[in-house]
Amino acid sequence: MRMFLRKLKLVTSQYPILRGMIAYSVIWPTSSIIQQTIAGKRWDTYDYKKCLTFSVYGSLFVAPTLYMWVRFSSRLWPATNLKSGIKKALIEQVTYGPSAMVSFFFFMPLLEGRTVNQAMEEVYVKVPQAWRVAICYWPIFQTINFAYIPERNRVPFVAFGSLIWTIFLAYMNQYETEKLKEKKRAKERLKQKTQENQQVT
Repeated sequence: MRMFLRKLKLVTSQYPILRGMIAYSVIWPTSSIIQQTIAGKRWDTYDYKKCLTFSVYGSLFVAPTLYMWVRFSSRLWPATNLKSGIKKALIEQVTYGPSAMVSFFFFMPLLEGRTVNQAMEEVYVKVPQAWRVAICYWPIFQTINFAYIPERNRVPFVAFGSLIWTIFLAYMNQYETEKLKEKKRAKERLKQKTQENQQVT
């Protein structure tokens, strides 16, 4: 076992992307389990298929794309200070962040066996909701990451932030699209009513 761990450490040092993939293969399903526990499920009622889906998606899609983004941003803005960290964190929120959320809400329904139309509907309804939360969470976390964490450890560091974030994504993933659509329609009706009242007065 000790020899295996030594070899694993050597391989992940040579190929840092593997470190992120291993971390995300554990952290993403763990987030799903935590979210399901909060929702009231227990060992005999957990959706283990969903956990497996989260593990596959986290390790084979999120970790590699995040690794490439971290390397790309580090080459564009190599400085590791607070100013550069803030800049990279803000740029991420209008580039990598939205594309990552669109990918999640599109591909997860497909992996769960739903149709392309249903996946598109998930993207349309849930991405704006999730992005509003993301812009309050990730800029702070990523500023610390880009400013103070060495590049080789940035993906694993983000993985720990992802534990919290993915609990939220798991919640959004299981949240009924129809309920979100109804909330959106209610907001639009309220906005329209307010505008009509303003026109009357």
